[in-house]
Amino acid sequence: MTPLAMFRLTILGCASLATLTACNSATSGGAASASSAAPSTAAQPAASTASAASVNNASVDLKNAAGQTVGQARLVQQGDTVVIDVSAAGLTPGKHGVHIHTVGQCAAPDFASAGGHWNPTAKKHGLENPEGHHGGDMPNMDVGADGSGLLHATLAGERISGGANPVLDADGAALVIHAGPDDMKSDPSGNSGGRIACGVITAQ
Repeated sequence: MTPLAMFRLTILGCASLATLTACNSATSGGAASASSAAPSTAAQPAASTASAASVNNASVDLKNAAGQTVGQARLVQQGDTVVIDVSAAGLTPGKHGVHIHTVGQCAAPDFASAGGHWNPTAKKHGLENPEGHHGGDMPNMDVGADGSGLLHATLAGERISGGANPVLDADGAALVIHAGPDDMKSDPSGNSGGRIACGVITAQ
């Protein structure tokens, strides 16, 4: 092979190598660009839109120490007021204290499991107490000679559920009828005597 032929072969080989290097570089750069431009397919946590529904109605099945049903009650949310209607039968004639208690349990015979009066703002007991009153304080229920009685009461500024201090909080609540009248001022329970009927307040 002549020197001229060897020179031409060398030039051709260099040109081919340069072309191959340039193609590899372009291919590599294109792949990187495509990779960086592709959107991530990783799953993103979905935003929660669920919220606890407000309870606007609740009911109570009142039972005595023997487990017999002696009354019912209904709670209805009307604006910022809870309206309560209680009906009872088979009770001793006269006035009886009625209160919301702080725990949704009614274990007979003494119903002590219902806890104390529902008092979320830590006030004194009694609608006539200048330092009162408890959130669950209500007027007395008048029971007639036939043993039946009705009570209509309103709890202003209270809520069945939701808000800072709902009736139906984590441990629920109960409605209790006492043996005697509430004097509306004595702390902690108005000297209203023992608990003769109790019912767990149940959301509807």
